[in-house]
Amino acid sequence: MSDPDISVVICVYTEDRWEDILAAVASVRTQSYPALETLLVVDHNAALLDRLTKEYKEVREVRVFANAGPRGLSAGRNTGIAASRGEVIAFLDDDAVAERDWLRHFAAAYADPRVMAVGGRTMPIWASGRRPAWFPAEFDWVVGCTYKGIPAGLVRVRNVLGGNASFRRGAFDAAGGFATGIGRDGDKRPLGCEETELCIRLSRARPDAVLLIDDRAVIHHRVPEAREHFGYFRTRAYAEGLSKALVARSVGADKGLESERRYATRVLPAGVVRGLRDAALSRPGGAGRAGAIVAGVLTAAGGYVVGTVRARRGGARFRVVDIEGDRDG
Repeated sequence: MSDPDISVVICVYTEDRWEDILAAVASVRTQSYPALETLLVVDHNAALLDRLTKEYKEVREVRVFANAGPRGLSAGRNTGIAASRGEVIAFLDDDAVAERDWLRHFAAAYADPRVMAVGGRTMPIWASGRRPAWFPAEFDWVVGCTYKGIPAGLVRVRNVLGGNASFRRGAFDAAGGFATGIGRDGDKRPLGCEETELCIRLSRARPDAVLLIDDRAVIHHRVPEAREHFGYFRTRAYAEGLSKALVARSVGADKGLESERRYATRVLPAGVVRGLRDAALSRPGGAGRAGAIVAGVLTAAGGYVVGTVRARRGGARFRVVDIEGDRDG
């Protein structure tokens, strides 16, 4: 099978991340496996759209678009998918940089025609220079990074993580695009799980589909100082519970919480034990990490209960859209 053409979609929304956006695009343009194109999708920000259009007007392989759907990350991704021309569409966060072989590892996995999605490993770049002593690695998903508990190597998974992921175009033909109403909307409450819902929907539409994570496909994700504090940790955990409730309502609790059950019953208890052991050995942050794991679980559970009640009352809705390509733009 020939090597696939890969389009890279980067969704952006604020000029506050201008330097990060430029760095993200530069990391794509210097890949050892060249991208067919980089698509910057601007989420309802006319000033940023104009600035990026001017910045890249002489760069053929970088195209800039306005989000054609409602405000939010899911609609932005769907806009990028529709405009892309590659056989594979990869997604990179606007505050992350990819290592040079990122796309090469993605491309290699698609030699197997059953593979419909491939994710990678996302490493945190802490604004303070190092991980806060209290912050448990089991909760690195709070800051958009690969967390302790995901198997190492090239492994099959239920879902990939959206900030460092790729999909074969046929995945969207089979399952539709990202659901709006689940994921992030600019600076509002930090919801998530849109890629989880899509991956479960894809596996139902294509039972033969293989979804992988290759931890050699590495990106480095900036964690701003505001997200190094317990207040954000708690807010993000609560939002994850709300999002998980929507996913469970969409695809059923069995599939919607399948991975979370293993995580909650195996990974997190081991993390608490490690934290308490470190505390007993007078190692910095041990008690804090154990306490943060317990607090994170309880907060996420509270969000899940509230989200479930809201969903049952019809107060939370999301919509799956079909992707209609416009690849000549």
